[in-house]
Amino acid sequence: MNFDFDDRTEELRARLLEFMAERIYPAEQVFAEQARHSGWSHPPVLDELRAEARRRGLWNLFLPGAYGAGLTNQQYAPLAEITGRSPGLAPAALNCAAPDTGNMEVLAEFGTGAQRERWLEPLLDARIRSAFAMTEPDVASSDATNIATRIERDGDEYVVNGRKWFITGAMNPLCQVFIVMGKTDPDAPRHRQQSQILVPRDTPGVTIRRGMHTFGWDDADHGGHAEIDFVDVRVPVENLISTEGSGFAIAQARLGPGRVHHCMRLIGMAERALELMCRRVSGRYAFGGPLADQGVVQDWIAEARVRIEQARLLVLKTAWLMDTAGNRAARTEIQAIKIVVPEMAQWVVDRAIQAHGAAGVSQDTPLARLWASARTIRLADGPDEVHRRSLARRELRRHQPAGD
Repeated sequence: MNFDFDDRTEELRARLLEFMAERIYPAEQVFAEQARHSGWSHPPVLDELRAEARRRGLWNLFLPGAYGAGLTNQQYAPLAEITGRSPGLAPAALNCAAPDTGNMEVLAEFGTGAQRERWLEPLLDARIRSAFAMTEPDVASSDATNIATRIERDGDEYVVNGRKWFITGAMNPLCQVFIVMGKTDPDAPRHRQQSQILVPRDTPGVTIRRGMHTFGWDDADHGGHAEIDFVDVRVPVENLISTEGSGFAIAQARLGPGRVHHCMRLIGMAERALELMCRRVSGRYAFGGPLADQGVVQDWIAEARVRIEQARLLVLKTAWLMDTAGNRAARTEIQAIKIVVPEMAQWVVDRAIQAHGAAGVSQDTPLARLWASARTIRLADGPDEVHRRSLARRELRRHQPAGD
């Protein structure tokens, strides 16, 4: 394994670090202030940052192939880490924010020419937004085969019925299309029952009920998390993505690169939290000296550095495997990073909050939002327990006697 950054990665890292220092960090407070008055729309400063990102060649970096920057997972990983230092602003400024990233990947890989022209092209240009409608309130959606929403063929149309919730980005008025996951054949084999279909937001029968909160935040600045009813929603058969029964496989393909993206952004979040902690304890005095002299604080800092480095190396190994051997060969590592990295980031941010005292839970630092984000992703990207279960089963199979 060679984790050296190649020339293109180094050049993009330098360009991105400069953009973060010159434009992103100074805009964070402006973004937060504008968000208080923007409703479900994104704050206006984001448009300025997007224009500048495009001018600097920092646009659609996440997407391989002809539609994006053409980077490998290993090339994009360190860039995603940098954007994770300002997770509410930097990814969106570069048009590299979920859920649009995963949806663009689905359309690029599985969409028809007509689907790409109608939806992918404006998404690549950030003229519209999209949402991925999978999670449901009435079933344990951590097991995707539980999804109860029905997608039934009726002549030249599909009819969609179901309720979804925590559909990120859907409250934003620019969100023009949902990729909806539902069952087309409940009697098919377990992983061939589901399909994915494109449902325009303005289709009759689509009702957005409310925006859900995460730890008290509505996350309106990036489109919130909607609860949505689909009642006798009719769309043309041409809106089906790929074929009937391919929904589960598409979801897995969508989540492969996305897992690396999430994990590297989390590492960037942890790095920022560690930096804030070190600065705080170096300039804060209690009990006759700087907090940095306290043994417990030094233990936090050392442990944070070790955990971050371990997590980064595991994610880089995963990215390297995905590039060289394919996503299937990297399944163990993909499961492992989803277990390790969010827990690591939450731990580091929590220690940074503790070092800041009351300021750590206030709006005066980004730490409270970083903590909520790290904690939420341990559910949003699949519960820890599901990843541990899958990883354990794969490990057990390696040691079963032949023929068992």
